[in-house]
Amino acid sequence: MRRKSPVQIRNKKASFEYFFVDTFTAGIVLTGTEIKSIRAGKASLVDSFCFINKGEMWIQGMNISPYFYGSFANHEAKRLRKLLLNRREIKRLEEDSKNPGFTIVPTLIFIDKNGRAKVDIALARGKKEYDKRQTIKEKEDRREIDRAIKHY
Repeated sequence: MRRKSPVQIRNKKASFEYFFVDTFTAGIVLTGTEIKSIRAGKASLVDSFCFINKGEMWIQGMNISPYFYGSFANHEAKRLRKLLLNRREIKRLEEDSKNPGFTIVPTLIFIDKNGRAKVDIALARGKKEYDKRQTIKEKEDRREIDRAIKHY
């Protein structure tokens, strides 16, 4: 079990849209002001995805807001960022994501015990409409049970 990080930025939309088949933890190549913005919690994974190009894993669409105290050397908010994985893991993800209906999505950004930003990515299969309705129903049922328990 991973130690609770003070910064955990989740991609809630991904868990609603996809079934997670397998998860990996990857390092991310950042500039100085980007890591400061992540530590301040100013990042978003909405509409972001991962792809493999020439044996390297990249993340696109991840928004890291410019650092408030940054100078002229501040970073671009939505730029392409490289993910750090083993060659074996990249090869496996590349083969699995070629199957129809599968994609690679980022699910979580966190700071590890060494102070480095990490990204949890998942090999995911898209949900059908009826699967999404089932997810909503299960969530509502859980809320009703929690309310009933809290009431008594």
